Amino acid sequence: MNPHEHVAGFGTVDGELRVGGMPLSRLAARVGSTPFFAYDRALLDQRVDRLRSVLPAGVELSFAMKANPMPAIVQHLARRLDRIDIASGLELHTALDTTISADKVSFAGPGKTPAEIRRAVAAGILVEIESTTEFRRVLAAGDELGLTPNVAVRVNPDFAVKGSGMRMGGGPQQFGIDAEQVPAVLREYATAGANVLGFHVFAGSQNLNAAIIAEAQRRTVDLVSGLAEHLPSPLRYINLGGGFGIPYVEKDQALDLAAVAANLHELVDGPIAERMPEASPVIELGRYLVGECGIYVTRVLDRKVSRGKTFLVVDGGMHHQLAASGNFGQAIRRNYPVAVGNRAELASVEVVTVVGCLCTPLDLLANDVELPRADIDDLIVIFQAGAYGLTASPTAFLGHPAPAEVLV
Repeated sequence: MNPHEHVAGFGTVDGELRVGGMPLSRLAARVGSTPFFAYDRALLDQRVDRLRSVLPAGVELSFAMKANPMPAIVQHLARRLDRIDIASGLELHTALDTTISADKVSFAGPGKTPAEIRRAVAAGILVEIESTTEFRRVLAAGDELGLTPNVAVRVNPDFAVKGSGMRMGGGPQQFGIDAEQVPAVLREYATAGANVLGFHVFAGSQNLNAAIIAEAQRRTVDLVSGLAEHLPSPLRYINLGGGFGIPYVEKDQALDLAAVAANLHELVDGPIAERMPEASPVIELGRYLVGECGIYVTRVLDRKVSRGKTFLVVDGGMHHQLAASGNFGQAIRRNYPVAVGNRAELASVEVVTVVGCLCTPLDLLANDVELPRADIDDLIVIFQAGAYGLTASPTAFLGHPAPAEVLV
C-alpha cells in the first residue's frame, strides 16, 4: 500500500492535498490551529454509495457510532443510512438528535448503567441485552415507565472468527449471552413484558478476509435461525454484525467487498427468506464507513538530526491519534500511511521519523518513512484517521489542548 494511493483518494492540486475540495493549507487557516482532524464528506458519501450498490436491497445499514461520534458525521450519516448503534448515554443523546427514529437506534455494550437503560427504554430505543441482569433492568424500567421495551439478545456465538483485529465472540466473553444459554434465558424472560425482536451476533472487528467474513455470516444465520424457535413471536431483527476491515499498513490488502456482498445475497435470498421471512437483516459498520475518510493534520515544530537520524517533531501525537503510534492493541508497530500534505507530490524524498510533542518515546507517529523534505511549519498528514482516532486516544495526557475536528 503506497501512501500516495491515499493522497490520490483525497486528491491533490499543485502538489497539495485537498480535503473536501479545499487545499490543505487553506483548510488549516480556516480551522485556525493545528493539530486537527478533517473528514471528507464526499468520501463518506462514496463509501455509502458503494455499499448500497453491492449489498442486497433488503439489508439495513447501521452506523456503529463508537467509531467516530463527532456530531456532524453522525448527522450526515443519519441522512444516508438506516440505523445507528450506540454504546453510551452520550451517544444515545447524539443519536436522538438525528433524523433517525428512536426505534432504529440500537444500544449495545456490556456495561449499560441502570440510568442509561431507563433513558433508552423511555426513548423507545432497541436495547441489546448482554446478560440476565440487563434483561431484569430493562423489564424493571419498562414497568416503572409503563412501557413495553424493545429488546434484542446479543449472542456470544459458539464459534470464533479468525483474522479479526479484535475477537469479540466465541469462547468466554464479556459480550453477549452464551449461545447455549439463550434458550433458557428466553424461556424465563421473553414473555415477562418486553418486545423481543431478535438477535445480534458480532464475532470480531477489522477483518480483511472476505471468505472469513462470509463464513461468519453463514454460521450466524444458522445459529440465529435455531435460536429463533425459542422466541415468543417471529424473528424481526437479525444483526449480523460487521467487522469489515480497512487497510492500514503496506502489507494489508483491501477487503473484497464484492465477495462479501455475493455471500449476503445468497443468505438473504436463501435461508433468511426461507426460515426468517419477517426478519430485517442488519449490517453494522463503523470503521469501514468512516476510517478512510479522515486524516489527522499536525504541523512540524522542529527538525533535528540525532546521530544521523532525522526527526520531525510535530505539535500533535499519540494523545490525539493513539492508533497510529502503535499503542492501540497492535502486537507489532507498523506505520500508517503518512504524507507531507502541502508537498504531497514532490519526487525527492528523505528518510525521517515523525514524533509527537509528548515527553515519552511511545509518541511515535511514523518511523523511518520516506517523505518529501519537510521543514518547520509544513503539514504532516496521517491517513486512515476517520475511525477510533480522537475519542480512542488519551487526550488528557500531559495536558495539551484538544484538537479541532471538521467535516468538509
